[in-house]
Amino acid sequence: MRIRGISVRDIRFPTSLRLDGSDAQHVDPDYSCAYVVLFTDSEAKGFGLSFTIGRGTEIGKLFIAPLVQAIRSLAHLVVGQDFEAIVKDFGAFSRRLTNDSQLRWLGPEKGVLHLAASAVVNAVWDLWGRTQNKPIWKLLTDLTPEELVSCVDFTYLEDALTKEEALEILRSMVPGKDKREEEIRSSGYPCYTTSSGWIGYDEDKIRNNLLISMQAGFSKFKIKVGQDLEKDKKRLRLVRSIIGDNRQLMIDANQVWEVDQAINWVKELAEFKPVWIEEPTSPDDILGHAKVAQALKDTGIGVATGEHCHNRVMFKQLFKSGGMQYCQIDACRVGGINENIAVMLMAKKFGVPVCPHAGGIGLCEMIQHLAIFNFICISGDLKHSVAEYADHLHEHFIQPARIKHGCYIVPDVSDMMRILNNLRNFAPGYSVEMIGSSLINYEYPLGPKWREMFDKKLYEDPSKQVPPYVEHRPETRSSHFQRFHSIQTS
Repeated sequence: MRIRGISVRDIRFPTSLRLDGSDAQHVDPDYSCAYVVLFTDSEAKGFGLSFTIGRGTEIGKLFIAPLVQAIRSLAHLVVGQDFEAIVKDFGAFSRRLTNDSQLRWLGPEKGVLHLAASAVVNAVWDLWGRTQNKPIWKLLTDLTPEELVSCVDFTYLEDALTKEEALEILRSMVPGKDKREEEIRSSGYPCYTTSSGWIGYDEDKIRNNLLISMQAGFSKFKIKVGQDLEKDKKRLRLVRSIIGDNRQLMIDANQVWEVDQAINWVKELAEFKPVWIEEPTSPDDILGHAKVAQALKDTGIGVATGEHCHNRVMFKQLFKSGGMQYCQIDACRVGGINENIAVMLMAKKFGVPVCPHAGGIGLCEMIQHLAIFNFICISGDLKHSVAEYADHLHEHFIQPARIKHGCYIVPDVSDMMRILNNLRNFAPGYSVEMIGSSLINYEYPLGPKWREMFDKKLYEDPSKQVPPYVEHRPETRSSHFQRFHSIQTS
């Protein structure tokens, strides 16, 4: 089976209208994604995506989002490839995507290009799961330690994790795998909800959301902070009065503070007993995170970060410096599943629990697979690990993530009656295939839903925006030559 083509679409949802997803740094996010479909010379397809929060720097009159264009720039490394050869040496394939000798200059292994690589890698894994009729978590857990290690690129990791150490970790967890799988199928994977306390919500909405979440079985809650200290205290006091002292509370500043400011601010909030402070400062500031973690050690508040870590090397530094007590992998931020396996293995070695980030479209659908795999094959720990859940936009997926009693229900295909009864989350792959009508309605900027919002003046129509620059060309006799030369050289 060969991969014969790839399509990429810019899909955006108007979540900023209700301030869903808002935080101290990102005040008006429109949850969006670059949506990838891999086509093969058979009927099999693979689906993947990489999450963003809306507006990018559109290019020319086509309004091509940079992430979409970056994925297209990788197509030559995928189209025409033999699928069996890819999965047989998945680590090498992943390395080719992230280390193209010319494209890597845009990173390397960071930013838009790495998000693009992640979307492609995720689609390949989805295709693999579908061909094996297995959900991704099951496909991963059924691989041998040797096969899993072959998926990992250990470049720049040898001083923190060697192939031999990774094999030892995976082999040591083989005993008890079946028991852990049975446990997770029975109990589900524990999660916390972020949807109760986006920073744009007023007190009444936070109160109602918390009550609804507790009725649904949630006992862990995350609240956004960072805009105003006194308002933070008021919000957290409200939250504690509703959830009580026995339920867990986490806080998230989304990178808004300076290092010393973060330390002082969180100490002011320590009375509310948060488990962690998430992204207290720049996600690139490894030493800053280490300083915050050390300063807060006596308070019992840990530092959580990782959703904006560019790659495994940054995670390595956070682990080695002590700058992270909770590891928040993201299904799209690093180079897809392969690189996340490397991060989870390092987390195991350094004794840091993995608590995946999922505040975005499609992330809950994907990270449930990574969290379940991590528990069964790497960590074996449910006491300190918890996954994020945000309750927005699941209705757009054919296999939506499902929650029961504050836990992810394990996606499965073992009971065919579930499929026949149309419980849509029970299907093979990575759970990211979107419903056709959603793709049509919300493709940006020509989808009917977006045209409707442009007509109602809820959003500015990009086709009517003034270009951000005007190119100056001197009106001389040689202007035609200059223009032709400019086109040729560019």
